[in-house]
Parts: sequence; C-alpha cells; structure tokens
Amino acid sequence: MFGKRDVVVIDEAHGLAEWAEMYATIELSPERVPVWDDVGVPDIDDADDPLDRTVRFAETLSGVCSRAKDDLTAKPELTPEAVARRDRLNELGSELDWFVDDYREPDSQTTWVVDQPGGEGTAITIKPLDPARYLQHTVWDRGDNFALLSATILDKTAFCRQVGLDPDRVALVDVDHTFPVENRPLYDVTQGKMTYEHRETTLPKIARLLVRLMAHHPEESGLIHAHSYSIADDLADHLTDFGVGSRVRTHTSDSRDDELAAWKASGDPEVLIAVKMEEALDLDGDLARWQVLCKAPYLNTNDSRVARRLEDDQWAWYHRTALRTVIQACGRVVRSPDDHAATYLADSSLLDLFDRAAADMPSWFQEQVDRLSKPTLPDFDPEAALAGLDGTATAPRRRSAQSSPTQSTGQTRTDAEAEQRDDHPLSDVWGDG
Repeated sequence: MFGKRDVVVIDEAHGLAEWAEMYATIELSPERVPVWDDVGVPDIDDADDPLDRTVRFAETLSGVCSRAKDDLTAKPELTPEAVARRDRLNELGSELDWFVDDYREPDSQTTWVVDQPGGEGTAITIKPLDPARYLQHTVWDRGDNFALLSATILDKTAFCRQVGLDPDRVALVDVDHTFPVENRPLYDVTQGKMTYEHRETTLPKIARLLVRLMAHHPEESGLIHAHSYSIADDLADHLTDFGVGSRVRTHTSDSRDDELAAWKASGDPEVLIAVKMEEALDLDGDLARWQVLCKAPYLNTNDSRVARRLEDDQWAWYHRTALRTVIQACGRVVRSPDDHAATYLADSSLLDLFDRAAADMPSWFQEQVDRLSKPTLPDFDPEAALAGLDGTATAPRRRSAQSSPTQSTGQTRTDAEAEQRDDHPLSDVWGDG
C-alpha cells in the first residue's frame, strides 16, 4: 500500500463500491479455512436469527484458528507449507474477529448479510451491505485530492453515498463523448425475454439469430456477451448443432485469459462467446466489429445483498447497476473516434431497462438509444455464416493445416483445438494430455 499522496487518480472508479464489498467479504469454505474439518458448520438458515448464528459460529471458528496457529508458532521449525498455513490462520482469525466486533458494536452502521446455499456443512459467505467505511483507510486516507475517472458514474449522489463521500465536497465534471454516434450504433434484434422462466423459449431463437449475424459479418470477428456460463454453454451447443462451431470460441473461468488471447490473435473471423467481459476489455479496430448482448445484465436476486436492497425498495439502484453494465459493454468494441462497431440487443428486457433507467442515462448514450433501429439481416444459413473461413477473411494469418480445426468435427473451435493438443505426440510435454 502506498503512502499518502497530494493527488490520487483512480480509473474505472464506478467499481469502487463493488471493490469495497469484495474487500470486506469473508468466505468460509474448505478451500479458505485450514481447520474446516475441525469444526461443525451449522445450517445458518435453520436458525431463528441466521446472522446471530453466523456470529456465534465465527467466534468458535476464530478460537479454533487461534489455537491451531499457536500450535504452529510454538514449533522450533516450520516447512514452507506450515508457514503458509500459520499465516492463513492468522489472517482468517483477524477477519472473523473484525466481523464479530463490528456486529457487536452498538454504533456500527454496517448491515451484514450471509449466504449458505448448500445448508449444513457447506460454505458460508459473510458480506457487508454498505461497505463504504472500508474505503476510508484503504483509499480516502491515502490522498488529499482525488480524480475519479469513469464513463458510468450515472448518479453523483448515489455514487457518493455508496463510496462514503460527501456530495457537497465532490464536483462532477461531464465531458462530451468524442466518438461519433454513427460509429457506435445499437440494433434491435430482440427475440424475447431471457428471464429464467422465458429462457428455454428465447435462447434457441437467439442462437439462430447469431447464425444470421455471422452471415451478416462473414469476415469480421464478433463478441457474444452471454452473461452466464450456463447461457454460454447452451448457445455453444446450439451453434455446434447448426454446424457453425468451427467459427465459435468459448472459455471457462480457468481458460478465460488463454481463450481471449487466442481469439484476439486469430486470423480467422472467430466469434467468442464470453462471460463477464463487459468491462476492462480493449477491442480496438478489427479485433471486433460487432457484438451481441444476449441478456439484460441484472444482478442475481438470489444474492443476499441484492435481495436485501430490493426489500428496502432500492429498485433505482438495481436498474442503474444493470444500465451501467450495458454502457460498459457497448464501449468494448469502439475505442477511438475513428473506430466503429455494431452492438446488437437480443433480449427484449434490455429495451425495458432503457425505459426504467432513463433518468440515469447519460445524454451521449441516450443518443445511441434514440437511434436504435432494426437491421436487415440475411436468412438463416449456416454455410453463409462460415463463408469467412474459406480464405476470404481480411488480412488472414493462417494456421498450418495440421493445427487448423476442421468444419466437420461438430465441435466449437475451442474443443477442436483442445482435442488436437490432447492427441499431439508432444501433449505430455505441453501438459495438456
């Protein structure tokens, strides 16, 4: 952590509140708790007061951690593994004591919520609902003046409240968008709602839409924002069934960076089905000329923090957060005044979101929404969707025939490449076999 500065510049400042929540969240699971097998993990939802039951469990667990740490500290010599265990026990004990002390403090303004989806014996997540005060010592005490940069601070007062700032001491400086609105069009290709109860009907329609968009952009790489791995898997399965899997790349949480790098480096007009890539992604120029938002990015209402805020009627926050994610996503593919790319909206709930969050919409994004139109797309034709793979792609950087996935495997490009690595004589050397 750095010392106090005269001026601190923070980019992507709209995410400060979420960062504070992550910083203050305590995860209790077998992977995070070295003494997990030494304690009985209760079913907190079965208690009359789940939060109080969690506090009492935290006190017990802290004591177990302390004794285990003392046993290690008393030994004259420790292996590197034992040192790491001792340090984790010390860290976990501090986190638990901090949580218990804050809960017991009569003047504390923190509201805590807990999640335990699996019941007795399973992981528990302890979260602060309003973690602004945790930014005080980690951020605000580190400087005299701050420049907070973001395109999506949509409501100054709400932002200041979330991050613990006095709105009267904060100046909001609006800068006009320098990218021509003609270069960042939005297109209405909605196929229905992607809410859980409608997804089974709508998702196959979106998959067919993607084939038409691939045919509309045969020589251009595209990004599909799937919102969740479940949706991503279903879309990939449909596209493979349609015979266009050789143009499709997917990723898991573990392979995310590798698949993103492979997609960006490819000379073919591949389509990446992505999860949680609405932010911190720079797709300048031909890296992506089109993208699709498959689902309105509302937060999960099963999350205890979200549910508690909605119980408190914080619907404006709920819609504003989703709108912020949409605006961030739209910015992934247009990175300069001379850049251009199309964004397609496939979930009709996105149009509803624009209405519900209209009061928080920046004027430059409202321009895009006002110009929303329905494009003329080609008919469903899987062969046309693969036309750019036959050598007509712009500036191709071809793989060798040995390493190029075939169109006849009935797989996504990701799966075909993984299978080729597994079958390669050097797969043991690469570590993929």
